Amino acid sequence: MSERLSVGDAAPEFTLPDADGNEVSLRDLRGRNVILYFYPAAMTPGCTKQACDFRDSLDSLAAAGYAVLGVSPDKPAKLQKFRDRDGVTFPLLSDPDKDVLTTYGAFGEKTMYGKKVTGVIRSTFVIDAEGKIAVALYNVKATGHVAKLRRDLGL
Repeated sequence: MSERLSVGDAAPEFTLPDADGNEVSLRDLRGRNVILYFYPAAMTPGCTKQACDFRDSLDSLAAAGYAVLGVSPDKPAKLQKFRDRDGVTFPLLSDPDKDVLTTYGAFGEKTMYGKKVTGVIRSTFVIDAEGKIAVALYNVKATGHVAKLRRDLGL
């Protein structure tokens, strides 16, 4: 089981490929606030709802100074299909080895349908312009999460 991050921790650096295979590094976004969210699988109902909620809120999030990044264990080809099918307009990043997921505490044991399983823990982090964790949310719900996050951020 990986360690969970807390407010004030340094956000672990990473570089991952996006849906087109281009590398995206957290350090390249230093100076901006970043909403980094981890989801189990592209093109599934809950993950589609969550991605579309972020997509639909992207203009107001960007206007408030936030960049959005989504991370899953899916390969870039699947992320490309997901992006194109649902018009996702922010980077979807591929972490098939689950290294970044694990580093952020977003992969491990969870309860699903009453059973203990190992998998992606739907999680969201807000990283401030200096690279520190400003918000750390684990076991978030796919539906309604973005609206709650916007309220919590005062947007």
